[in-house]
Amino acid sequence: MQEMQEGTGILRIKSLPTLEECGTMVKNRKGAKNMILETERLILRKYSWADFEGLYEILSDPETMAHYPKPYDAAGVRRWIEWSLDNYEKYGFGLWALELKETGAFIGDCGLTMQNIDGELLPEIGYHIHKDHWRRGYASEAARAVRDWAFTNRDFDRLYSYMKDTNIASWSTAAAAGLKRVKSYPDPVDGTLLVYAISREEWMA
Repeated sequence: MQEMQEGTGILRIKSLPTLEECGTMVKNRKGAKNMILETERLILRKYSWADFEGLYEILSDPETMAHYPKPYDAAGVRRWIEWSLDNYEKYGFGLWALELKETGAFIGDCGLTMQNIDGELLPEIGYHIHKDHWRRGYASEAARAVRDWAFTNRDFDRLYSYMKDTNIASWSTAAAAGLKRVKSYPDPVDGTLLVYAISREEWMA
């Protein structure tokens, strides 16, 4: 469950592109993929402003965002991309855009962000897939790749995913990536949140 956090507070947003500017950036998308990871079917790369339209389709959709307080509007989607770009600079990782290898289509994101989970700032694997591509294993495939990248390239002892207890698809994806449920806790906005985790030792076993 991704929230635009910085530390334990809310990210302060700088000047963002307009909708028109985001649209014109689509022309520059190809040839500047900034690939981070590759799986059997997916490419994980850094976000760019050219991804605005595809991301808006996902984050503004009520069905996709049923486990969030509400769908995102255009300003919220721009903040999401800005937050991701800032995370790359601050941490060297963040949510990465997902593309299908076969077609180059943008289908969502998956990556690692620092999240406030029950009062602790922890590394969390998050994922969001366009509903046209649900139930094909893309989220778990990407999550496993992010898990492996994090343990290989960072010194984290444990990785986490957290989600509302009603979000069966999300905790099923976490389990498919090898994470196990370690706790639950009440949240005043989201109700009961489940926390899944995997340790470095479990990953290496």
